[in-house]
Amino acid sequence: MASGELTSSAYIKHHLQNLTFGKFPDGHWGFAHTSQEAADMGFMAVHVDTLGFSFVLGALFLFFFARAAKKASIEAPSGFQNFVESIVDFIDENVRGSFNGKNPLVAPLALTTFIWIVLMNTMDLVPVDWLPTLFAAMGVEYLKVVPTTDPNATFGMSIGIFILILYYSIKEKGLGGFAGELTLHPFGKWMLPANLFLEGVNLLAKPVSLALRLFGNMYAGEMIFILIALLPFWIQWSLSLPWAIFHILIVLLQAFIFMTLVIVYMDMAHQKEH
Repeated sequence: MASGELTSSAYIKHHLQNLTFGKFPDGHWGFAHTSQEAADMGFMAVHVDTLGFSFVLGALFLFFFARAAKKASIEAPSGFQNFVESIVDFIDENVRGSFNGKNPLVAPLALTTFIWIVLMNTMDLVPVDWLPTLFAAMGVEYLKVVPTTDPNATFGMSIGIFILILYYSIKEKGLGGFAGELTLHPFGKWMLPANLFLEGVNLLAKPVSLALRLFGNMYAGEMIFILIALLPFWIQWSLSLPWAIFHILIVLLQAFIFMTLVIVYMDMAHQKEH
């Protein structure tokens, strides 16, 4: 949808609206045609575009990395094999530097989160009108192409990580040891309520920090691209290229920060000194 067909406010609202499927108040199921209809669908509404792009990008990651592993050759490695191996070595180096426990899940988890988030973030570099216009021609009214600008996606990932943190905290330290961390530190047993409050906030801050940091940075980047798209054509291209180049750093940095925090949080879950 071209920016000239809408007012500036309507254009921004349109590009920030997810393709939402859910149950209408009258009981029938379908796609929302306005932001109010999407809100009326409630908590169980599904952002089809977020799920669709997330699954497709995740499938592409698995396909290409599995293909590289299957065709790996010691004698004559391909350029793509060298590229994949350099990423794996980079992840392995970060895991070895930040994770002191023994858990074969951590490195694959770090690799998955890093590559998947990089791919989702990279969708922000696609010109904001290209895919929405293409899908509009096929009858799709709304489309957000960057999954990480949807807090449902970032919180979904962070909650999954949080469940792993809780699981390994209890597995490695025992239920009593984990409960002791929450209730006996930092002030000792005589300050149990204060300890529980402080440690509880610290624990819950982990998934919140993971989700909001990624969402906030990518949402801000998307907003800037949308605002640039509202400018005259010749100004758009003079601003879009420098911002896109700078945004590449944000795309990679946010994925790296998320991955690093995942490794650190998993390391904390395995620490037994308390």
